[in-house]
Order: sequence, then structure tokens, then C-alpha cells
Amino acid sequence: LFHSAAGKPPLLALYCTMSNLATWMRPKDEKWFRPIFVRFPTVRVCNALQAEEPMDRMNGLLLTGGPDISKEFLHQEIPDESVLEKDADSRRDAWEFAAIKAALAGGLPIFAICKGLQVFNVALGGTLKLDITGHNLPEMRDHDVQPLRTERTAAHRLERVNSSHHQAIDRLADGCEVEAWCATDGIIEQMRLRDHLFALAVQYHPERGEIYDALFEDFFSRVEAHAEKSSNH
Repeated sequence: LFHSAAGKPPLLALYCTMSNLATWMRPKDEKWFRPIFVRFPTVRVCNALQAEEPMDRMNGLLLTGGPDISKEFLHQEIPDESVLEKDADSRRDAWEFAAIKAALAGGLPIFAICKGLQVFNVALGGTLKLDITGHNLPEMRDHDVQPLRTERTAAHRLERVNSSHHQAIDRLADGCEVEAWCATDGIIEQMRLRDHLFALAVQYHPERGEIYDALFEDFFSRVEAHAEKSSNH
């Protein structure tokens, strides 16, 4: 899963500008991302769960789904800790918060998915709704049934998406703009960071369906462009 030039003739691979993509991904999520990564053979995916690599060697950051953020990273009042999932991973959270800081400083393209959106918002100073209903029903996990209300200015617009989460953005971080909301309850489903070349965050799971291909094509093209630019300096 986490390698890049497989299937390419050796000589051709020598002339490709290889890109490094940082992420932290659980084994159970790999099946969803494997078909996507295969489509971008010049991108080497570096999974920090397996081995951490310096962020100054990376050309992009992918924040994926996962358990709730550890309470020590939330910086907000938690009236009822029982609503928090018990499998929080503070080691992962520490890496992701540091990776976001490094990616922003280095101008790396960032794509944040589900928990990734929540981590990104908190890292920039926002807060979360710690427990919501109606967004993690079994039929919503990998079926595009949740209607969206989307800003016309959004580069990526979808009418319906999947949904699998029990937390969501409460206070939006400074410098961010909402691009889409759930049409039935106003939960933020897509946002971006202004004044950054590419920093897109979505609450849904684009790795679980083909209607989201343009999101990954846009992101990976930015990762490859960053690598090309870096190789010329």
C-alpha cells in the first residue's frame, strides 16, 4: 500500500519526480485508500503509524478518519466525558497536530477527512460539538444519502455524501471558510483554510465512493506540483 513506483518500468521511474505524502492511517482504513493510491504511482505514501519521517521531506499531508481526539488536545470544556470514545490515540494526535503546524509553515497541500477535519479545526483554534446524533447511522457509512447545502464558490460541490461521525465542528477556526453544510441540520461538512494554496477539510469519507474522485485528483495534483517545485530549488 505505502509505496509508489510499483508497476512502472525501472528506467521510466528514474525520470519521475517522486512525491512524499505524510499521513497516519489505521490498518482497517487501508482497504478504502488502496485503490486511490494506486492511481497516483509517483506519490510515495509515508504512514507515520509504521515509521515517522521528517515533515521537511514531505510534499503533502493527508489527515484521515479515526477515533475522537484525546481530551488533552481539545482545549475546551468537556461537561460529560462519557460521550468521548474510549480508543483515543494521544500519540497519533500529537503527531497530527505537529504535522499540521509543519505543513502550514511549509506551504504543503493538506486534505483532511472526517476526524482529520476535526483535528484541523482544533489545531487552528476551533472547537467541537462533542456528541451529535443522526450522522452515524449504518446505512450512511458508505452510501451517499446525506443532502448538502453548498456555497457556489466552492471548487468541489456535491449534492449528497456519506456520513460516519458523532462529533463535528462547533466554533469554526479563524481563517477558515465553510463550503458545505448538512442540509437537514446545518452541521459543517466541508471547509477550507483561506490564504493557503490548498487546505481542504471534509466531514464525510470521500475514500468510500467514486463520486469523490475529483477531490483526490485535485489534492494529488497539488502534492505532485509541490514536489516538482521543490526539486527545482
